[in-house]
Amino acid sequence: MMQKKPLGRSGMSVSAISFGAWAIGSSWGPVNDDDSMAALHAAIDGGVNFIDTADVYGDGKSERLIAQLKRDRPRDEIFVATKAGRRLPAQTPDGYTRENLTKWIDRSLQNLETDALDLLQLHCPHPAVYDRPEVFGFLDDLKAAGKLRHYGVSVETVAEAERALRYPHVESVQIIFNVFRLKPAERFLANAEAQGVGIIARVPLASGLLTGKLRPSSTFSDDDHRSFNREGQAFDKGETFSGVPYDVALAAVEDLRALVPHGATMTQFALRWILMWSAVTCAIPGAKTPEQTRENSAAADLPPISPETMSAVRHIYDRRMRPLVHANW
Repeated sequence: MMQKKPLGRSGMSVSAISFGAWAIGSSWGPVNDDDSMAALHAAIDGGVNFIDTADVYGDGKSERLIAQLKRDRPRDEIFVATKAGRRLPAQTPDGYTRENLTKWIDRSLQNLETDALDLLQLHCPHPAVYDRPEVFGFLDDLKAAGKLRHYGVSVETVAEAERALRYPHVESVQIIFNVFRLKPAERFLANAEAQGVGIIARVPLASGLLTGKLRPSSTFSDDDHRSFNREGQAFDKGETFSGVPYDVALAAVEDLRALVPHGATMTQFALRWILMWSAVTCAIPGAKTPEQTRENSAAADLPPISPETMSAVRHIYDRRMRPLVHANW
């Protein structure tokens, strides 16, 4: 049975393995809506009750598919988190006005066919936004108006995450955390846990690298960010392969294969590793097919990873990843 954990102080109890809905919207190559809906239904069947999306994933397509899911499953409790801020033509702190936030949120409410958003997250905003308390005041007002029940942030860096903790009504932080990106574990996770802030681990499979299925010869379509954003041409390069050079990442994957327990896939091992950290509320792997969803969800049923294996993962990170990613995010 899928474990559920409190998402910070929000009152929501969410599945340890949840569903990231970027891939069913855009930027991950060809996707079939029927397959996407089947993947979503498989997630709910497997005990998932939390879905993360954003207003820009397919220009609202991802949100609309989730609305269809909720129509199809009126008896299931399904929490939906969405994000706002990336509809700006360019990221500037001046773009985070009351008017813009209200407009973005109203659009998500329409796409999701709901009266109030369960969780609204600022979508990797300009770093200077964290120095503008009025932005968080706008969110407080939108919450008071009943447009959203809770709010949090999605961040690129640990420094941004720590600055977000200064705002008392931030209830969740979404951050890249996986075996290729350990920096959050050094200090931030403990700080967030102490303040009762939920942690959503995003990019948990390093854009598919940690499935163990990618090869030097793997190719990606032109509309897949793994093709067009490796050097950060479209958005922060840390979003793609966790910012690790492809050849280095593949070598690290080969190191990790020896650590995967018998009967588990590398995908499941990578997700179970994330759940070893008590501060983490959930991981949000994406899926475009029911088979991928079921593989992801089964990770929660794996036994705990031994201290020796956790140490071995750390050693691989220190040797291969730390010099390349630690200072950047």
